[in-house]
Amino acid sequence: MTRRLRRSLVAGLTVAALAFNALAPAMAAERTALLRDAEAETLIGDFARPILKAAGLGAASIQVRIVDDPMFNAFVADSRHIYINSGALLDCKTPNEIIGVIAHETGHLAANHLSQLRKEISRMQILSAIAMIGGAAAGIASGNGRAGVAAAMGGMQIGQRSLLSYAREQETSADMAGLKFLDKTGQSANGMLETFKRLADQQLFSAGGSDPYIQTHPMPADRIAQIDEAARKSKYFGKADSPDLQARYDLVRAKFLGFTASPQQINRQYPTTDTSLPARYARAIMTYRYADPASATARVDDLIESAPNNPYFWELKGQILLETGSPAKAVEPLKKAVSLAPNAGLIRVLYGQALIGTGSDRLVPEAIAALTKGIGDDPDQPIGYRQLAIAYAKTGDTAMADLATAQGSFAVGDIKAAKQYALRAQGKLKVGSPGWLRADDIITYKVRN
Repeated sequence: MTRRLRRSLVAGLTVAALAFNALAPAMAAERTALLRDAEAETLIGDFARPILKAAGLGAASIQVRIVDDPMFNAFVADSRHIYINSGALLDCKTPNEIIGVIAHETGHLAANHLSQLRKEISRMQILSAIAMIGGAAAGIASGNGRAGVAAAMGGMQIGQRSLLSYAREQETSADMAGLKFLDKTGQSANGMLETFKRLADQQLFSAGGSDPYIQTHPMPADRIAQIDEAARKSKYFGKADSPDLQARYDLVRAKFLGFTASPQQINRQYPTTDTSLPARYARAIMTYRYADPASATARVDDLIESAPNNPYFWELKGQILLETGSPAKAVEPLKKAVSLAPNAGLIRVLYGQALIGTGSDRLVPEAIAALTKGIGDDPDQPIGYRQLAIAYAKTGDTAMADLATAQGSFAVGDIKAAKQYALRAQGKLKVGSPGWLRADDIITYKVRN
């Protein structure tokens, strides 16, 4: 094989691989930056739970995570996660719209599409490689290198077209499954339809599509028509979201906007004449980001007065105080937030962090209890492990401090450091004890290729 032809084939294979992988963004999910928020995750979990149950999937074993990305996107990464971009939450105006997206992605999960797509990608890459090598061999035999490259690239394009067709079939299948799950749970498919229509319009006026969801979930007219026809057959098509669910969603959208948008954008969305709870929520957060903590806490106190049983208003007050150097003042509002949302691991860890931040040795046992429970409810919190390590170190328990450090390192993917600290911890712990076993799990962990 000539050097020039070999270079062309390698380049072609690389292009093929990139093109195929573009169809499955979830394969790069490990590189996503997650946005952790107890209020939003609780709401999205409430959206997803009945859908997952209708799909026959264990709702407790499937997690919906929010990606810190302003673009509209949602995807499955494996058999246990659905990822939704923060941009999708801001773009959708009603719970029913985002529920429709969740239903569609659940359709992919229920049918195990990701695993099937990976197998199809591998098969098509092999077939394309064979076609390319065959084209190259023909070119060498004929003495016409360019013809060989053309034949090889033609084989690759056939593979790409076949894979695209396969992916379109999966999208249609996920649509129909999602519609079934919505109907089974007594929910309207109008939200899914309206969202997909909006994305289809965007696709028409944007070459290649500006949002990832359009690129990986093509929205041709016949697909929209098929969804429309099926959706309108449901007796629940005209059913609206409950006022309570809409109110919770409005607060989450206001919160995201408050934390991510500029003051100009926030003021356009929520002018000063708007005295609704979401508007005041967004402005309180904006004040914290761009003005001063005292004014921000005063605005949050106004929110608490309007809705004293909302745990997330208490959480916000505690967060502002903690992050602006007043951990002792943050303790009480965070304690109140924990009492109102006892299963929110994120809030409980924040409470434990405030207790540690006071510098009071008297509060260390309570901090250890809060951090341990918070991490137990939500293990994906590296900061919780770090704070727990500090707390144990204050008590002189270096074994548990090393174990917490090992778990924190493991949570962020630093396996080498995790194993080192786990070995240190295990040497000080009683053989067979719960801590010893947790350390052993890290020590014996094998990185999957």
